[in-house]
Amino acid sequence: MDDIDFGDRIESETNSLLSTVKTLLVDFRIIFKRDPAAKNWLEVLFCYPGLHALFMHRIAHWLHNLSIPFMPRLMSHLARFLTGIEIHPGAKIGRGVFIDHGMGVVIGETAIVGDFALIYQGVTLGGTGKESGKRHPTIGRHVVVGAGAKVLGNIHIGDRVRVGAGSIVLRDVPTDCTVVGVPGRNLCRLPERFCPLEHGQMPDAEASVIRALLERVEQLERQLQTLTNEKN
Repeated sequence: MDDIDFGDRIESETNSLLSTVKTLLVDFRIIFKRDPAAKNWLEVLFCYPGLHALFMHRIAHWLHNLSIPFMPRLMSHLARFLTGIEIHPGAKIGRGVFIDHGMGVVIGETAIVGDFALIYQGVTLGGTGKESGKRHPTIGRHVVVGAGAKVLGNIHIGDRVRVGAGSIVLRDVPTDCTVVGVPGRNLCRLPERFCPLEHGQMPDAEASVIRALLERVEQLERQLQTLTNEKN
């Protein structure tokens, strides 16, 4: 029975390794769709640190699932030294994830990143304290996390969400929404046809609030002027 269990485990891990290789091919191909600067396969293969970091992470994650000590963390550390991207071996990264530029990206141990997510430099998917268990965020499919954004705690970011650059997200964000600001505020629904690279269409939360206040002040001034005229 032990031999059978061992054989089943070897077969399972072999299938897992083959799945990892297929995932790496998807990671490679998605770069040409997401980055206009990607000119040829040789350039992408040797000059994209996000791809290198994901390659090393997927191997480290496979070793981590085998409960192999030390080696997965060492690979993570080497990847951080070579690419500037720190991904804990325990983090679960979906297919077709693209880390663009990537310097300063940190992804915690219990973080989950969905398929085809787009992550820019300086992003942190981190925790908020010393709690145990699931303490890092879960990112849905086709999510865009802008440069310098911080998504903290055991929260859920729905599918096709856009997180604005520099935002700090501490609460759940529903599917098909945009979140910007410090702390992050859910502002609007995404258009039906949304391009993950169109960051110029992100709403300005502070400008919207200031505009609303100005309109309210003007309305009150008109009402006050009307009352003054009636008294006179």
